[in-house]
Amino acid sequence: MSVASLRRAARESVAGLPREFWWLWTSTLVNRLGAFVATFMTLYLTVDRGYSASFAGLVVALHGLGGVVSSLGAGVMTDRLGRRPTLLAAQASTAFSVALLGFMEQPASIAAVALLVGMTSNASRPAVQAMMADIVRPEDRVRAFALNYWAINLGFAVSATAAGFVAEYSYLAGFLGEAALTLVCAVLVYVKLPESRPERTAAERAAAEPEIGLGTVLRDGRFMGVVGLSFLISLIFTQGSFGLPLAMGTGGFSTGDYGLVIAVNGVLIVLLQIPVTRFLEKGDPQKLLVLSALLAGYGFGLTAFAGSVWSLGLTVCVWTLAEIVNSPTQMGLVARLSPLHGRGRYQGMYTMSWAVASLVAPLMAGFMIDRWGAGWLWASVALLGTVAAVGYWLLMRRLAESEPGSVVTAPKPAAALAPVSTPAPAPSAAPAVPAPAAPAVVEV
Repeated sequence: MSVASLRRAARESVAGLPREFWWLWTSTLVNRLGAFVATFMTLYLTVDRGYSASFAGLVVALHGLGGVVSSLGAGVMTDRLGRRPTLLAAQASTAFSVALLGFMEQPASIAAVALLVGMTSNASRPAVQAMMADIVRPEDRVRAFALNYWAINLGFAVSATAAGFVAEYSYLAGFLGEAALTLVCAVLVYVKLPESRPERTAAERAAAEPEIGLGTVLRDGRFMGVVGLSFLISLIFTQGSFGLPLAMGTGGFSTGDYGLVIAVNGVLIVLLQIPVTRFLEKGDPQKLLVLSALLAGYGFGLTAFAGSVWSLGLTVCVWTLAEIVNSPTQMGLVARLSPLHGRGRYQGMYTMSWAVASLVAPLMAGFMIDRWGAGWLWASVALLGTVAAVGYWLLMRRLAESEPGSVVTAPKPAAALAPVSTPAPAPSAAPAVPAPAAPAVVEV
């Protein structure tokens, strides 16, 4: 591909998105520039503090449990209070709890504050994803999610390398740095991002259209299938921040070695995500999701045969390709299956799949490595990738059969409704998809 072609692909990838999206993108970038706790918690506990792999797994699992607890609550807040207040509360409280964690000395206090950090840091995700779906046209969402994912990894590529060397001198500096940048994000949200929550029209209020509750989400079989597969994929990718550093630590590698290896993940996404984005928009979601599941599972599986920093970096290249394909494709699918006035709850349920994986993956990795060795962990991850690939193939075939002529569309309402438009914060935002009819019950 020529330089001119790359420039054209870059221009097409960023053109036509509303200004509010770019402020949201900027806040994501700033937040990820300070990422430290989730990446280096394992090495902090095992290498710096001398705790066992099992205790490190317990603490990281509590961090994941905090995310499970907050995901659904944050989803409800996103729908009821709005996207902006939820983001402000989540980011300000994350800054406080991350700084507090850096000063904890006793095992019980470390575990308790790690739970708090998990709750606060995960609470912003449903609001970010719902706001992005609000302000970006449906046909641009895969591209927008890809660009947001690119920002996450641009920040991660910078922070992982720098923080790896910072951690060799002072873990406390890493905690305080993340707290400061998270607080900057909270200020940015407050100053630059207007509320995007769609209001019900006069016709909807007159018709007393029922609210969408968590029960509605749970009864949506198509969406819950996506949530279940998201859990399996998350269980695989989470090993990059727990299983991989733990295996490297027990294998004699340093903190700096892990920082360099995991930085490959962010650098590759920064280099490839934009050129690949146009392909993802035109590709078959079924094939893309199946391929990404196989690459993720077997990419991590190859770690069992890697014995140097360079070979570990090559395995990271394989499963990074899976991330580049899976994340925007799956998030675009989630946005299309989420009804207009229930986006917060739907996104909260989707976020919970990642949070539950963050709870299970550390326990899984710690137990397997302590009991049988890292080889068993990587074999299990390869098996999970195979199961997820079969699951995606079956789910997408079912969706295509239920909606002939289209790969997947948003759920259709039971009764004909007048089109509902989302109030657009920017002129480029387009009318949103009508929300599906829900049972005549108001749920939490």
